Amino acid sequence: MSRITVIGAGFGALTAVQKLRKLDADLHIDVVAPKPEFVYLPGLIWIPVGLRSGRDLTLSLDSFFKRLRANFHAGRVAGIKHNGRLVVTDNGEIENDGLIIASGGRFIKKLPGIEHAITPCEGIPAAEKIRDRLAAMQDGGTIAFGFSSNPKEPSAMRGGPMFEFLFGIDRWLRKQGRRDRFELVFFTPAEKPGQRLGEKAVKGILSTMAKRNVTTYLGHKIKGFEADKVITEGAEFNADLIVFMPGMTGNKWFGESGLPLSEGGMLKANRFCQVEGQDKIYVAGDSGSYPGPGWMPKQAHMADLQAEAASVNLLEELQGRRPSATFKSELVCIIDSYDTGMMVYRTEKRNVVTPAFAGFHWAKRLFEWHYLREYRK
Repeated sequence: MSRITVIGAGFGALTAVQKLRKLDADLHIDVVAPKPEFVYLPGLIWIPVGLRSGRDLTLSLDSFFKRLRANFHAGRVAGIKHNGRLVVTDNGEIENDGLIIASGGRFIKKLPGIEHAITPCEGIPAAEKIRDRLAAMQDGGTIAFGFSSNPKEPSAMRGGPMFEFLFGIDRWLRKQGRRDRFELVFFTPAEKPGQRLGEKAVKGILSTMAKRNVTTYLGHKIKGFEADKVITEGAEFNADLIVFMPGMTGNKWFGESGLPLSEGGMLKANRFCQVEGQDKIYVAGDSGSYPGPGWMPKQAHMADLQAEAASVNLLEELQGRRPSATFKSELVCIIDSYDTGMMVYRTEKRNVVTPAFAGFHWAKRLFEWHYLREYRK
């Protein structure tokens, strides 16, 4: 019986567990993560405006692991040994015949004063902090929303959610009749924010910002933050609340793992999601740097596609065959605005952007319900 270790408990990791079990009923699967729980990160955008709570988005994985006969090990990975055949955690070591790394990335928090900004995709506590700060701003104020990338790994960013936090909070304030008390500001080093979504989407996003009276500071490198100020090379402006998503890089332990890294600090993978030059070591989701178009996103959908390919290929390797499964570069998202949404779809052949429509907001909520059914059983 082969033994596979999956590192992580997010989208890519859980998809890998499902795919592995579907392909091999007898496989021994070990899962390593700090907690046996799944946080549905796309729903974080709705916490500040009261459409979701932390409890809504946090699911125990105990029954899921039991049903799929996966052995959960609570711990934080510190490294690997013996060419990946041994995973070292702060709670023991785990042997394997094959390894899938789907432990996500980490935000680059090196800008001076970044402690004054809230990074919403860090999890539920961050989203709740935005909610609480908004509740305290009864008399209004200035809210600044921004993001940056990893200069050495341009695709390693979380730009999409920042548009959703901005547009969602704008719409929510308007529904409350309080929008006139607030100034909303958007800033990013990119001259055309949202380029990975396509030119049509960029025009739509900037047009929406203009229509909603959002002040923009674009194309200037971010120098740092103060408690009530954003500082860029082109301008400084005051802000009572700063919501900022920095670029991403790989997990800290990657640097000492001996595994090949991209210039931006991610695990370097080939088109089969195999870590380059490694025997039976695969990567899925934000942990990896993959060949493909420059617009290929860091999002849950891509993590799922990569995890499926990684699972198929790892089992092929274990059976003495060469990996053959590849993943499709596909961007699918709904940019939500509290009660409306704009859908963006992009492949290497097509790029579709729809007008904002209330039905897409409900489609996003329906997808959340559908996706989480597997973990609520």
